[in-house]
Amino acid sequence: MTKRLLIDARQSEETRVVLLSGTRIEDFDYETDNRKQLKGNVYLARVTRVEPSLQAAFVEYGGNRQGFLAFSEIHPDYYRIPVEDREALVAAERESEEDDDAQDPDDTPETLGGEDADEEEIRPRRQIRRYKIQEVVSRKQIMLVQVVKEERGNKGAALTTYLSLAGRYCVLMPNSTRRGGVSRKITNAADRKRLKTIVGGLDVQDGMAVIVRTAGAKRTKTEIARDYAYLSKRWDEIRSHTLASQAPSLIHEEGDLVKRSIRDLYTSEVDEVLVEGDDAYKEARAQMKMLIPSHVKRVQKYDDPMPIFQ
Repeated sequence: MTKRLLIDARQSEETRVVLLSGTRIEDFDYETDNRKQLKGNVYLARVTRVEPSLQAAFVEYGGNRQGFLAFSEIHPDYYRIPVEDREALVAAERESEEDDDAQDPDDTPETLGGEDADEEEIRPRRQIRRYKIQEVVSRKQIMLVQVVKEERGNKGAALTTYLSLAGRYCVLMPNSTRRGGVSRKITNAADRKRLKTIVGGLDVQDGMAVIVRTAGAKRTKTEIARDYAYLSKRWDEIRSHTLASQAPSLIHEEGDLVKRSIRDLYTSEVDEVLVEGDDAYKEARAQMKMLIPSHVKRVQKYDDPMPIFQ
């Protein structure tokens, strides 16, 4: 049975995606200018107010409203304290996380960008509290933040400085105090053991971590290593963009539907990816070239006068 991924982006105001198996729709998603996903986006932000009563800060990042940044979501690297104290704090936080992992080694959380995990799983609790926010964070301070909860009602987006970059098979946490690991949604003992060996063999820099996503359960060492290389390159691009930007500004857009579709919906079982719309076609090819270079030819431009979904 022929399997196709159809992307309709001929109108700039709306993008629609369908995963088609024969004549059966397996998945459908759409994005409009008024319904763009913020979750996962990375911004260079400026602290506008520190609120001691909430132990949180409000930051200007470029959204419709100011974002909410809880003190527990601020990495010690941003604390305005002596370097020695900061290094000791990071080491203590890492030790605390490793103790938690040692007590429950199969409880590695699925992180941001993974399948529908509860917020409690996505953001593990951080135990270290030696300061109050007003002692270490100040107004006008610049931070690199990521959206973990969309704006809702009168509430601004919830933010974190603990970044997570989701790839096809794994998640890179570039400033993590955790060790790497395997999503707890992967329950097969043999798969977990094999994947932990693969993660242990990756050349991950100190202070960074990699977690294998559920989609990576049956993947090979080569596939996971390629995905990690892609995420590392993306992190280098984020760092370069950050150095050349002024707050508030968007640094990395996670929520682009075309990129997400290639990353999350495309598998080797998909025979072709048909894209209507010049910009979307170029974007889909570029994303496929980054993720699976040998499958670029499967991305085809749709030029028929009849609309693709018709």
